[in-house]
Amino acid sequence: MTLMLKIVDPRATLQPSAVAPRQTLASLSGKVVGFIDNTKPNFNHLIDDLSDVLSSQYGVRQVIKRGKRLQSIPAPENVLNELAEQCDLIITGSGD
Repeated sequence: MTLMLKIVDPRATLQPSAVAPRQTLASLSGKVVGFIDNTKPNFNHLIDDLSDVLSSQYGVRQVIKRGKRLQSIPAPENVLNELAEQCDLIITGSGD
């Protein structure tokens, strides 16, 4: 008997219109950092704490926080566009 194994790639396909070109930041001082809250438990607490550290220790000028409705769907296009226009760096992540 031959055993068949199906391997599924769980990575999402990137949509080029939603992905900004990567840049290297020499410093965070004076920069605007955006967060996308993926609605997982405790990520909002991580964002709050990290925002404080980025502002007080690294000179981040402003933090913009936006969210998604559900963990399993991408952020809305208007949220991605807003953050791409206003932020020097965007962080999205997971809690729990």
